[in-house]
Amino acid sequence: MTMTSVPAPPTEPMLPRAFRVTSHHQNTADTATLELVPEDGRELVFAPGQFTMLYVFGVGEVPISISGDPSRPDVLVHTVRSVGAVTRAIVDLRPGDVVGVRGPYGTGWPTEAAADRDLVVVGGGIGLAPLRPVVYDVLARRAHYRSVSIIYGARTPADLLFASQVHEWRARFDMEVEVTVDRPDEDWLGDVGVVTGLLSRVAYAPEETVAMLCGPEIMMKVVGRHLAAEGVAEDSIYVSLERNMKCAIGFCGHCQFGPDFVCWKGPVFPYSRVVPMLRVPEL
Repeated sequence: MTMTSVPAPPTEPMLPRAFRVTSHHQNTADTATLELVPEDGRELVFAPGQFTMLYVFGVGEVPISISGDPSRPDVLVHTVRSVGAVTRAIVDLRPGDVVGVRGPYGTGWPTEAAADRDLVVVGGGIGLAPLRPVVYDVLARRAHYRSVSIIYGARTPADLLFASQVHEWRARFDMEVEVTVDRPDEDWLGDVGVVTGLLSRVAYAPEETVAMLCGPEIMMKVVGRHLAAEGVAEDSIYVSLERNMKCAIGFCGHCQFGPDFVCWKGPVFPYSRVVPMLRVPEL
């Protein structure tokens, strides 16, 4: 089963292109979505699941998954959570600011492999951002898929990403969307608990299902194990891994995960390939 084909890397892979911020939306207290346009006018074509290296001049560079619509290569969209100096600087950017962009890099979600099959998408926390391009792509070609189910979980209602868009997805009649939180507030009327508790609500035929998971590793391990126990083939379950990527071209070795460089062979992997390594503590 082949993964999504991706463009060849640029001839100068370590040289960033200048992109200007055109929009800043604060999703949560520590997370923002930025829209960027290239200063040179060249579109950035990407596959769902790929990432870029974002460089804040004078601060540093980090890998961030693309969260925008693949049919809009004229606009690069990133959803970033502030967890360190560089990501804090990115979240603080405002329209008119300029950042460096390298990429896109990595292996995309296998949307072609899911055609004519049931699709289950499970996101946890910020993990919904790398999965959002899948939803854009699937809805643009909805007739190519059988059932489509999205399960999303966050720590609290205040941590839910893309709330208005998720509400729009839930209003559709051609897909199932389930949302849960770990810790509700007094206004929360939805489900409480882990995402695995919602899998029984969505309709899918395990032997004809492709699943795509992104979130904390413990969530992906538990969901992957649950789906496999239900009969979904391990090589039809895909996960997106995050590691300390520095060069993004398989050169520096910072993101090595067992025999693979995540930036080069991933970040999307078949569950069957990585599950033995996910079981190794602190790998």
